[in-house]
Amino acid sequence: MLNRIKTLASLFLELGPRWSAFRLAYAFRLRTGLIRLQTPQYAWDDRPLKHWLHPSIPSDPNSYATWRKTNAPNFFTSITAVGARSPRPDYGNQAIEEANKLLSGELKYFSHEYHQIGFPPNWHKDPITNYQLPTALHWSQISDDSTTDIKFIWEPNRFAFVYTLVRAYAATGDEKYPQAFWQLIQDWADHNPPNTGANWKDGQEIALRLMAWTFGFYAFIHSPSTTNLQISQFTQLLAAQAERIYKNIGYAISTRSNHTISEAFGLWMVGLLFPELKEAQKYFHLGKRLLEEEATKQIFPDGSYAMYSLNYHRFILHLYLYAIQLGEINHFPLSTSLKISISNSITFLSHLIDPASGQMPVYGSNDGALVLPLNNCDFTDYRPLLQLGSVITTGQPIFEPGAWDEDVVWLCGEQLTAKHAKDAKKEQGLLSDLRALSGKSFPQGGTYILRNSNSHAILRCTHFTSRPSHADQLHMDLWMGAHNIAIDAGTYLYSGKGLWRNGLARTSAHNTVTLDNKDQMTMVSRFTWTNWAKGKVLKQTENLWQGEHDGYKPVRHKRTVMALEENRWLVIDDLTANELHHYTLHWLLNDVPFTQKENSLLLNYEASIYKIQTGLLNGEGKFTALRADSNSTYGWRSRYYAHKEPAISLLLETHQTNARFYTFFGFESDTVELSGDILFINQTKVIIP
Repeated sequence: MLNRIKTLASLFLELGPRWSAFRLAYAFRLRTGLIRLQTPQYAWDDRPLKHWLHPSIPSDPNSYATWRKTNAPNFFTSITAVGARSPRPDYGNQAIEEANKLLSGELKYFSHEYHQIGFPPNWHKDPITNYQLPTALHWSQISDDSTTDIKFIWEPNRFAFVYTLVRAYAATGDEKYPQAFWQLIQDWADHNPPNTGANWKDGQEIALRLMAWTFGFYAFIHSPSTTNLQISQFTQLLAAQAERIYKNIGYAISTRSNHTISEAFGLWMVGLLFPELKEAQKYFHLGKRLLEEEATKQIFPDGSYAMYSLNYHRFILHLYLYAIQLGEINHFPLSTSLKISISNSITFLSHLIDPASGQMPVYGSNDGALVLPLNNCDFTDYRPLLQLGSVITTGQPIFEPGAWDEDVVWLCGEQLTAKHAKDAKKEQGLLSDLRALSGKSFPQGGTYILRNSNSHAILRCTHFTSRPSHADQLHMDLWMGAHNIAIDAGTYLYSGKGLWRNGLARTSAHNTVTLDNKDQMTMVSRFTWTNWAKGKVLKQTENLWQGEHDGYKPVRHKRTVMALEENRWLVIDDLTANELHHYTLHWLLNDVPFTQKENSLLLNYEASIYKIQTGLLNGEGKFTALRADSNSTYGWRSRYYAHKEPAISLLLETHQTNARFYTFFGFESDTVELSGDILFINQTKVIIP
């Protein structure tokens, strides 16, 4: 009881009285059934198209379809002309293969792994466990944290495969793709009546579904396979879902997260593109206001993101970039301040990307979301986002031509890509220019970069001002050339069983030190931490970074990172206490063949053999190396949601009052020796601040 009171008090202090009051009121609405009165269940036929349209708009299918084709607001020209587009083999082949798999009942989940779900699928069934959620209950009566991970049910209901159908149609002109689009929408409507079932539960899921539907609607509206009845029914289905977002958007706002942005985007997009709806202006203005406000609230001045997650950062940037372009072509531009926030984000992310692979640290929550799957690049490749973002915010691409250009083609047109090809040499230097424009510190988001000649460290240290994602203070990623040596574990599952219930969000999964097997903060639910650990940077120069956090107070944890000569690195972790504690230093390393020698590992990367050696400057410790441990989260990483793969966990444990760990990253022939409490690297004494 006392712990519960402390938890509630911490939530109140960290999230504020307004948040607390709203959540209490929302819980009351759920338990009393009031929310079922505010968003009632009904049949589609109860509210035909006429119910949703402005009185001046014809509602019979033929007249409405004619009006719609004549008066539709502008959309991206590459999509509206999709039926007449020339095939693009370099873009289309993979899309054709994926679209054909969809038609045979195979869907790619979380942009990575195919599962057989049927065509059309069971919209309420988890294909992994075969568990089916109730189909007749009001959405508020269905838990999103039950015996199955609801994300497996929501994934096909997002309709992200629509982008694949459009790309395949553009490459082939085959009418089976628009036919599949309409068949799936009709089947979805048949099995998901308004406000009924899990697929009406989350406004963000609805907004992403409407975004994908609208993309396909504009691409296929002139297809010979599209009927006037389908056009009129589409607007009816869209209007009902927009109303659901509008009536419960207060909950999304209370989350202070990407949910607010996605639901605001959904309302804004529907209001902009379907002005014939009688509520269109209300949706448009509310959506626009929230999009503008949340850009200021959620994107920090240094360009980093308030959810402390790189994948969620990509998520909201896709929405904003899409909105910027859509607003421009309809002469409803978004504000200059919003565009500056987006530009700052692109600059921030340009510091973190490995340009040769498009990889970034798997930092913060990663639920597999990819809002715009418009290219053949891997889910982990951020070049499509940065290429699109750079073109939209600066008018110039950030990378030379490649597969990552396809997003630009769809949203900005072919002419920009042609110009891009002519200026390839100029573009090659743009990434370096962007990196030089701003510093290597991003304090609002708690990201710091230390560079060596051909390696760099990315460090996490922040004073949280919004809800933390992972308990990862003082975590460090290390890249040696293009190799991500010391890695972030990622997420894997939000609703897994036992230790896999968002287990990789815990401190023990990160490259830092745990005390007495505790987290730096208190996890009270899958997504909520209390007693936020406060990080503080003590020093940063060209070759040294030093920071600390208070998550173990009164014990102090200070980390010092030194960039040594010729891409060698030294990390010192100081733990200061007044009584005995069990300290565990953990490093998660990329899975490559390795050799263990006492307290060091040799990682074989073919062209290079890297050495990682750990030790204590005072006292004794136990050294362990684990790969894919079956009894813990050690030795695992997850780059894609619901998929984990082996990694190497290096552990050094000690039981003492004060501890001083060292970790050296270098090469096979390097020597690291300890004389008393003095460290010698390659026979040179190291002065530790």
